[in-house]
Amino acid sequence: MPEPKILILTVSHGASHRRAASALEKALHTLKPDATVEIADALKRCAGWFRAYYNSYEIPLKYWPGLWAWIEGIQHRSESTGPGWLYRRGAQPLFRFIESFHPDVVIATEVGVCELVAMHKRESGAKFALVGLVLMDFNRAWVQPEVNLYPSVPGDMAEELEAAGVAPSRILPCGLPIDPVFASLPDRDAIRLKLELMPGIPTLLVLFGGGGHGDPARIRSELKKVKQPLQAVFVAGRNRRLEEQLRSLRRGNPNYRVLGWVDNMHEWMVAADLLVSKPGGSTLMEAAACSLPMLAFDPLPGNEVRTCARIEKWGAGVWVKRPQDLAPTIERLLSYPEELHQLRQKALTLARPRAAQDAAAAILRLCPAPNPSATS
Repeated sequence: MPEPKILILTVSHGASHRRAASALEKALHTLKPDATVEIADALKRCAGWFRAYYNSYEIPLKYWPGLWAWIEGIQHRSESTGPGWLYRRGAQPLFRFIESFHPDVVIATEVGVCELVAMHKRESGAKFALVGLVLMDFNRAWVQPEVNLYPSVPGDMAEELEAAGVAPSRILPCGLPIDPVFASLPDRDAIRLKLELMPGIPTLLVLFGGGGHGDPARIRSELKKVKQPLQAVFVAGRNRRLEEQLRSLRRGNPNYRVLGWVDNMHEWMVAADLLVSKPGGSTLMEAAACSLPMLAFDPLPGNEVRTCARIEKWGAGVWVKRPQDLAPTIERLLSYPEELHQLRQKALTLARPRAAQDAAAAILRLCPAPNPSATS
């Protein structure tokens, strides 16, 4: 029997979707080197007009955030994120792509994509197993009878799935898949030396997400108010304009360092004392694996706001609700090491560094068993 064929469907918006997909791909290839694993942007496989409809949330999000928060709240509680007839028509190219791939397993990293694949499986009678990868936020529309497995964050997320009617046997509370490199972290002192950080001075890691979104001038103005010695590392991601803006803001402060895209985020997280970041699910769980508390800053309406609330509930960081609260929060945590230590310990309790490997092992078990007679 041929080796397993696994299709991971993700979306371009939201770095967590892509990072979780990449982590799973690495783990699957580690466990089953001969498996065929492909990551595809589901929306790019849909009709152009449907992509425009699906991404239209960006307009109210940018120009009327309050309206988007209201719309997103309705979607969050609904059994579907959009009209079935519209999804069915717009996703026909995606359905044909899935059929041509002949997958044993399809993994959906986003709730609307999970709906689309469940619809295709139901209406075509396809036999592939469907995995709904619930990242950091539960949406009622995740619950589809065609889904065979839900890897999810333990605790709240797994409980919400079960409360919505998902059988416990279909829930795998393994954690959010993060890069397997987070399961084998370097020594903190050694990595600080390698990264040429100044000894004896707290390090603040400032992230703007994979796409590089945020207001660096506002963060810098707040950091200037911190009276204690501090070195800050700003990571702009793939946004070159943001990187240039950060470099201009850095002038005159040798304690600031500006980076673009980095491939060694685990090293920077191990080396840092505090993280200032938008509250993305992957970022939160990567930081937890490194025992790094997050100061959640400037969340988008909806999912990111709910993630901020979870961070506070779990005690793994602080939700900085107003820009003017950033400097006092940093000052307090650096002044009271015992509070910072408690946050680090709470963050570590969330850590699931082997989540990708555990999810990959369960996904491979969904593949058809080899036929011994076929290899004789």
